[in-house]
Amino acid sequence: MLTRTWTGPVTDAPDARVRVSGPGAGAPEASRDWSAADEAALVDASLQGHRGAFDVIVERHRRQVYALCYRFVGNHEDASDLAQDVFVRAFRGLRGFKSRASLGTWLYRIAVNVSLNRVSVKAPITETIDKREHRDLDAELPDSALLRAERSAEVRAAVAKLPRKQRATLILRVYHDLSHQEIAEILGSSVGAVKANFFHAMGNLKKLLK
Repeated sequence: MLTRTWTGPVTDAPDARVRVSGPGAGAPEASRDWSAADEAALVDASLQGHRGAFDVIVERHRRQVYALCYRFVGNHEDASDLAQDVFVRAFRGLRGFKSRASLGTWLYRIAVNVSLNRVSVKAPITETIDKREHRDLDAELPDSALLRAERSAEVRAAVAKLPRKQRATLILRVYHDLSHQEIAEILGSSVGAVKANFFHAMGNLKKLLK
């Protein structure tokens, strides 16, 4: 049983912890620096039981995975749990990784799936803003930072109401600046479908924010 806990600063959070456990890495390994290894070497070494190799995979991708999970659930505790689940699933399913896609794309695909599964069984985000406040927001809240925070809360609540594919597409496109092709690979769909989902997501978001 391999147990690995990492702690450190991540996007949108002061602290996050991920514990990765799995079979095949109980034996001591010779000391080796994997930090310069490429993805293929890290995957092969992890499958052979080298704990340090998978540590490097986690270190390289933890910030992006955590940030993606946070965009779906909107709080640090759930995002930390989801990020942990992503890397546990990745470790256990590493033999099924297809090198035709990048390791980052594969991890994003796992993160989107676990995040959508989590939000589908939990109550939707209830963080909203009163419409009367919104009409006079500029006049009542001269502090620009507070103004942005209030509007951001309303946007997050609206995004949480979008259909699953639209929500995932919008988050990956707007907040992670991924191309239509990259999003298509992550979601397992066509570029045309991604463009359509993004178009409808933006239209629905505008309606929800009116």
